[in-house]
Order: sequence, then C-alpha cells, then structure tokens
Amino acid sequence: MRSAVKTLLFSSLLSLLLLGLVYSAGHVNRVQDSLIRFAARQRLGSTHNELLDRRQMTVVLCGTGDPVPDRDRAAACTAVFAAGHFFLVDVGPSSARNAGIFALPLSNLTAVLLTHFHSDHIGDLGEINTQSWIAGRSYPLPVYGPPGVEQVVDGFASAYRLDAGYRIATVPVLSSRTWMMEPHAIVIPGSAQQIGVTTVLEDQGLRITAFTVDHAPVAPAYGYRFDYKGRSVVISGDTAKSYNLIRAASDADLLIHEAQAKHIISIVQQVAGKEGNNLLQQTLGDIQRYHSSPVEAAEVANEAAVRLLVLSHLTPPQSNVLAQWAFLRGVSAIRPRGVELGYDGMMIALPINSREIRVGRLK
Repeated sequence: MRSAVKTLLFSSLLSLLLLGLVYSAGHVNRVQDSLIRFAARQRLGSTHNELLDRRQMTVVLCGTGDPVPDRDRAAACTAVFAAGHFFLVDVGPSSARNAGIFALPLSNLTAVLLTHFHSDHIGDLGEINTQSWIAGRSYPLPVYGPPGVEQVVDGFASAYRLDAGYRIATVPVLSSRTWMMEPHAIVIPGSAQQIGVTTVLEDQGLRITAFTVDHAPVAPAYGYRFDYKGRSVVISGDTAKSYNLIRAASDADLLIHEAQAKHIISIVQQVAGKEGNNLLQQTLGDIQRYHSSPVEAAEVANEAAVRLLVLSHLTPPQSNVLAQWAFLRGVSAIRPRGVELGYDGMMIALPINSREIRVGRLK
C-alpha cells in the first residue's frame, strides 16, 4: 500500500515538474519562435495538392447547408477535381472559408460553375475570387452559369474593386489582370422546357455538361455532369424532381443531390402559422414546390441507376442522430443501399480504370 502511494506521489511530482518545465520553456522567446516556425512550415505545406492527381476524380463537399446560418455547414458548394483541374460548383456563404480550412489548392482553381443565382449559391463568389488570387492564381477566373452570370460577376467585381486596389498597392506582385473574373453564359436550347443539355468544357479526357432542372420560378437553373476516363459525377443543383436530371445522371457513379425534408418543413410551417409568423409560414410553404425531398432524390438515383447518392444542401441541417433519422424517413424503403448524408469536408474518390468509390473525410 505504501509502495503504491509512493509511486503515485512520485508520478504526480514528476508530472508537475514536467508541466513547470513546459511552462517555463513556453515563455522563452527562442522556444516560442521555434514553435512558430514549425507551425508556419506545417501550415504552408498543408495544401492538398494531391487532389489534382489525374489518376482519379475526387469530390469534396465544401458546403452542405441551406440559407439559414449554421456553425457546422456552409451554404451550397461542391469541389470537383479531375484531369488536373479544380472546379467549384456554387459558392454559397462561408464556402470560401471552408475551402481555406480544408486547404484546397486554391491557386489552381480552374473555374466556378454556378447552377443559379439564389444568394445561398453565389454569396462567396467575391471571396473565392480574392482568396484564390492571393493564393497565387495566375489567370483571370472563369465563371460559368446561366444567362445573367455577367450581371452577377460584374456586381461582385464592382464591390471588390477597391479591395483589390488596396492589396495591389501593398503587394505589387499581385496582378490586376489575374484578379479579374470572366463570365461565360451557358445557353442551353430547350431550357425553357427544362429538357436541354449542352457541353460546357472538354479537356484532357474530361467533359463537363450542363443540363436544365426544375427550380421554377428560377429559370433557367442548371445541374452539371463531369465525365472523366470512365468515371462520372452529377450535381443536381436546386430542383424539384426532374426527369431531365434523371436522363443526365444515367449510370453515373456519384449523384450529389439536394434534399429538403418536406415532412419536417411542413411541421415547422404549421407551428409558424400558430405562432402568427405569417412570413415564415408562407416562405416554408413556397419553398417546398421547387425542391426535392430525400425520398424523391432516392427515386431519381434509382431511376438513373446511380451507384452512390449523396444528399447535400440539406434543409433543415442535421445536428444529431435523431434528426438524421427523421430527415431520412422513408428513404430506406425506396433505396436500402447506396445513400449517404453529406457533411462539410466529406471526400469521395473515384479512381480511374476502376469501379471503386472511396468515401471519407478530408484531413
């Protein structure tokens, strides 16, 4: 017994001594400077350039939330890496912050693709342009989207022009030419009937196609499909159940589909009405017309014979297991396997010359 007490006392004294040494060392300037240099090297070397590996197509979810601010989820944003390129599909509020936190290779950002112009899909366009420029992007940033993209790009450029001037004045190596954004309007024949599709880009085995979806009264609204060396990724954008999306997503490896739990929204709508919040009641009733439920997204995935469905742009966002169970109510009866709830930082890798799908968290 005495031996055990002595051992415990010795361990405690040793721990206190070590803590004292660490505390003392931590207040030595030389030690602090060494730690700062170490942290700087770690940070500067942390960029995930491996995502540009041409041997696979990789998707990183940068924003899986809805327009309501959420500490765990940015608004809509999906990163796609293929053929050495890096694309962002939508750049909702807080997505630029996530792109930095996830250490995405922003200096290599190839282009931004906008599905439509609701604020929760475009809010960080100015930030992502600025952050990728400061990171070392050496070319004007192409921004693709439906007709009207010119107005969106010009608006953000106007708002950020003074900021760019200040930065160039203090860091002359930054170029006003590479700060620019270049809008590219995608015109799809048949978009008024929500039946159209067109090729946006082809390069080094990568083909990106845009297709119309049903987000009325927003029109046109687009989704995008990426095909690269036998692997395929489809991003739905915001849409009610869309048969043009089903056609466009045919036999895809991965479908990133928006999901609104309408059964939950309906309950909140009823509560809002009883509480006299007529604006919220009307808003919650309106949004259900032009979004898809998790069950409808599962139906789309089944009808398109998609291998993996990942639900994103979640409304309302899910904060715990019970909320997730409620959100996914009815999905397993439609699609028992091949469904994942997306989260910020989720990474899906599709190696070429393979049917493998690897799902994990970006570290």
